[in-house]
Amino acid sequence: MIPTLETRRADSMSVVEGLPVLSEPIDISASEETQALRQQLLQAQRLSSVGEIASSVAHEFNNILTTILNYARLGMRGDVAPAQKQAFEKILKGSNRAAAIVGGMLGFARNNANRRETTDMVELIEEVLMLTEKEMSKHRVSVEKIYHSRPSIPVVAGQIEQILINLVLNARQAMPTGGRLKIELRENREADMVEIRVADTGVGIPTEQLRMIFEPFYTTKVPDENGHGGNGLGLSVCRQIIEQHQGRIRVESVPGKGSAFTVKLPMHLTDRNDG
Repeated sequence: MIPTLETRRADSMSVVEGLPVLSEPIDISASEETQALRQQLLQAQRLSSVGEIASSVAHEFNNILTTILNYARLGMRGDVAPAQKQAFEKILKGSNRAAAIVGGMLGFARNNANRRETTDMVELIEEVLMLTEKEMSKHRVSVEKIYHSRPSIPVVAGQIEQILINLVLNARQAMPTGGRLKIELRENREADMVEIRVADTGVGIPTEQLRMIFEPFYTTKVPDENGHGGNGLGLSVCRQIIEQHQGRIRVESVPGKGSAFTVKLPMHLTDRNDG
């Protein structure tokens, strides 16, 4: 059952809470929708193939990193000159970071089952930020993170990573000339929910579009220079995942000042969400 949609305006800020349902039909013909579905199916098939190849390459790369790490540690043994030791320490630091990134990629690829496991949410968010750090740095987006607590809750980790990566990359795309991304984690014990808030200082979302952003194929942006974004499926998939977790999503936006998405997930399994 989809939670009740709530909307309101306050100080020119548009707010939508819940899992939105479409109040007005999107102007899209059946043939256009069929064509869009075909294109998305082809894209999904391509991504599946790329994902399998990337997973295989990541495994091989991980093996290479293990060799580099082991020889670097071996080189630091015994009486080593300071300059040589410093060089080996840099190799170790860089290789460990590369190994962590590869591990995150492999973990994300493995977490495509529907089984929930108790997951450290701080660790999950850190992994998301590690995987998106290069993208943020490239586009001059500073990242601030605030952890009010360190909850561990039952989720499908790969699916929640998918949501957060989507929200983080959407925020980056909303700040084409740079800006600030703020991720905040807190427990709402009164509601028995964990809340993850992703806020940006980007262009914001017009009020008239806010109610439709979670609908399939509805998008407020165009693909970037790499062809990423603009297919109108990212937030729709996020909505489906959150619904499966019996959670909620809230969006606040002020055009010209930025947007904030808050994902709310149950802290405990119940008869309704233990599947």
